Amino acid sequence: MPYMLVYGSEVVIPTEVDIPSLRVIQEDKLDGIEWTRIEQGQLMLVDEKRMDVVCHGQLYQNRMASAFNKKVKPWQFTPGQLVLKKIFPHQEEAKGKFAPNRQGPYVAHRLLSRRALILEEMDKRVNTNPINSDAIKKYYI
Repeated sequence: MPYMLVYGSEVVIPTEVDIPSLRVIQEDKLDGIEWTRIEQGQLMLVDEKRMDVVCHGQLYQNRMASAFNKKVKPWQFTPGQLVLKKIFPHQEEAKGKFAPNRQGPYVAHRLLSRRALILEEMDKRVNTNPINSDAIKKYYI
């Protein structure tokens, strides 16, 4: 290895310094009993470190979720309100890069549970398929 040629020893990665391996301990010239005791102590610490990482990850996720939820304001739709419906890429109305992103306006005909809507077209034809309110945007005149 080039590292061995330059420095005269093998590469020791930072993980091996933090949690010593057999090679690192042999370089420190420890006997077998002392090495076994140190290795068992390190194994006991691995579970504690793992739990610390799990707790830190959960705290981080909670902080990110609360920061995101501060800015989220769910739309409140009422029957009779004008709305625009998002055009999804799999729909035939999606015709390319410069095509509009939304179609409409539609009238919110009926509100269903779990934030779903039944839309009505401007000529009073009612769609039977409900649509999620995440794909709906208020239409401002």
